Amino acid sequence: MSSRGPLGTGTSDLADLGREIVKASYLKGEFTLRSGKKSDHYFDKFLFETDPALLRRLGRHLAELVPADTQVLAAPELGAVLLGGAVSMQMGLPLVLVRKEPKEYGTGKQVEGRFEAGRRVTVIEDVVTTGGDSLRTVEVLRNAQLEVIRLVVVLDRGEGGAENIGQAGVPYSPLFRISDLTLD
Repeated sequence: MSSRGPLGTGTSDLADLGREIVKASYLKGEFTLRSGKKSDHYFDKFLFETDPALLRRLGRHLAELVPADTQVLAAPELGAVLLGGAVSMQMGLPLVLVRKEPKEYGTGKQVEGRFEAGRRVTVIEDVVTTGGDSLRTVEVLRNAQLEVIRLVVVLDRGEGGAENIGQAGVPYSPLFRISDLTLD
């Protein structure tokens, strides 16, 4: 893992990336979050994940947070697949995709890609609010006999996710916390 702090605030490029993410994806209004909570602001992850320049930079910075002993990366569908792919290409590590539900056709898999039981996995995520979806992903991976060694996320909204993930015994590294960003 990188020697810089867990928030990754040690470089001007990272600070610039934070500003660019806010500019590209921060919205004000009335929103219902995945957790069911209501919010007056929202980060539309698809607006930063589908921008090739931002995705490339995110892949590089997220890769710095991945532990050196990681053998496989994992990304939950749909939101983090592009991020997982960017980190996978940056690091040359294989990537598995975690479905919300097992397929009802074909192989019936919930974890897609090649892996062996016992492999050390780092989960790549986009935005964490309460951590519920991330913990569901961790549970699916653990049920597939993979060892989840870290959860790396682009943005922690600061609404209990870090605490919930910590209580589940998963080491957690957000690239940004909402308190790191200047919101307009």
